[in-house]
Amino acid sequence: MDVLAEANRMIARGEKVISLAVGQPAAPAPQAARDAARRMLDHGRVAYTDALGRADLRERIARHYRDAYGLGIEPERIMVTTGSSAGFNLAFLAAFDPGDRIAIAAPGYPAYRNILKALGLVPVEYEVDASTGYVFTADHLRHLHEAGPVAGVLVASPANPTGTMTPRDELRRLVDYADSAGIRFISDEIYHGLSYGQAEETALAFSDSPLVVNSFSKYYCMTGWRIGWLVLPPSLVRAAERIGQSLYISAPEMSQVAATAVFDSRNELDAVREGYVRNRDLLAARLPVLGFQDIAPIDGAFYAYAEIPGGATSSTEFARAILEGCHVAITPGTDFDQRRGERFVRISYACDHASLGEALDRMQAMLRG
Repeated sequence: MDVLAEANRMIARGEKVISLAVGQPAAPAPQAARDAARRMLDHGRVAYTDALGRADLRERIARHYRDAYGLGIEPERIMVTTGSSAGFNLAFLAAFDPGDRIAIAAPGYPAYRNILKALGLVPVEYEVDASTGYVFTADHLRHLHEAGPVAGVLVASPANPTGTMTPRDELRRLVDYADSAGIRFISDEIYHGLSYGQAEETALAFSDSPLVVNSFSKYYCMTGWRIGWLVLPPSLVRAAERIGQSLYISAPEMSQVAATAVFDSRNELDAVREGYVRNRDLLAARLPVLGFQDIAPIDGAFYAYAEIPGGATSSTEFARAILEGCHVAITPGTDFDQRRGERFVRISYACDHASLGEALDRMQAMLRG
């Protein structure tokens, strides 16, 4: 976000900056979502809803699980949230007590660590790297738990910042081990719909125990609408509902209405996804030419996570130099991995294809000049 702020200051000065820093689609929300929102505005009344969300949206999300995964998830287990950020807050507060230790991977999304600490929980990071394809495994979880018991584990697939997918069999082993060890499993599935090879699998395919966090921000192109959902074990629904009543009242009703309609936009959304495929292929071809190394598998989401070119010693300084020198914004890896992140950057390819090509050309001219 600091990189974005500086890029925005440069844009305000009239400088042409291409941002590959922020994880949000360049595409607008689908037409059906925008039309539904306009109809609601014409109606004129946008109000509170139940803390768990509108019944029609919860039923539509349940139908999505039938269509996408072949699972029968009761709408009563679904809670609509103010984006996945509120989903993580609610999941952590409902499932854990202060002082509980929660296993997460490094590199990983920095808000996990920050939210856990803010809630009095203890993040326990396990370093993953190229030796396991940046996948956090059941063996990793077992190692952490035996070294010092953990109350929960959070796994993202596809992952941010690496774009790594957890293979189906490994996800099953993780869920099975968590269930057998009494560890609460939280599955971050906000990048489902954005995979480029193996299909995504939900943790709910293997057990009713996991808490699943999902969002309309990424595949559905609705970041600023701040709308997402939780699938909860039956035993935690009432706790999450009561916490939500106190913290948020409800997710924005107009966003809920738009989100209900967006499920009918698969053709439009898949066309956006095909743009990511082209961008991914371009990045995979160009990054090694630019000198980037140890590139994580670009399996899903819309990120590449790569070691900075030889000769550069700090990703923070490298990102600053790229922004100042060729007006391209990329994200240093320091927040994703506090110990090794100064050697890595994250590059988002959620932009249009022409902008990505121009950004890579600018970087190549600067790095070779």
